[in-house]
Amino acid sequence: MERLQKVMAHAGIASRRASEKLIKEGRVKVNGEVVTEMGLNVSKNDTIEVDSIPITQEQTLYFLLNKPRGVISSAVDPKGRKTVVDFFPSVEQRIYPVGRLDYDTTGVILLTNDGELTNKLTHPTYGVEKTYVAKVTGLIDKKAIKTLEKGVVIDDYKTQPAKARILDINPTSKTSLVELTIHEGKNHQVKKMLMSVGFPVEKLTREKYAFLTTDGLQSGEWRELKGFEVSKLKLLVDD
Repeated sequence: MERLQKVMAHAGIASRRASEKLIKEGRVKVNGEVVTEMGLNVSKNDTIEVDSIPITQEQTLYFLLNKPRGVISSAVDPKGRKTVVDFFPSVEQRIYPVGRLDYDTTGVILLTNDGELTNKLTHPTYGVEKTYVAKVTGLIDKKAIKTLEKGVVIDDYKTQPAKARILDINPTSKTSLVELTIHEGKNHQVKKMLMSVGFPVEKLTREKYAFLTTDGLQSGEWRELKGFEVSKLKLLVDD
């Protein structure tokens, strides 16, 4: 048994709070009866309708994909390009990515059908850590690293303090490897941050999402999250 609003959120109807609003507005029925009070528990056998349209109580699924370059972080692409969902042809349920990675960025991306968890993981309030490794043009120095750690202005917005460190400097190719851990997820944020200190990104990989990594996964491979990993993710964004 689970709370009605939680089941609605898992089904992708709306966030839990938005689902509560739908219930208060009298737009939800359980087994044909309008429900307006909070706290009702429902089972898999109950019929739930929102605006007279039945919702499907799907099994919640959680996956980690090692995203390759040249793949869109979306469920569908109008231009017909390959998407992260295309790596899951055997999964019958509708799943979607948690947040986005750029077309040419590789690494950790999560996919699920848990709408509530997705909303929380992508909401800036919770500040889930994401760690990237970037190959940049130029020989980066400690001054640039300190600037990144304090926060830089991109698109008229100052980024929050980050963790940064130099992994490697190659005088021959005049490139550097930089690790950057951020709590936000602005559009092209890592690329813009490094560009702002004078080091354009050549290649970018997301090495970690919270505590999750692509260890053991080749590019394009995926695995289902273990139960304890899902629980740990939920604890990170627990109200």
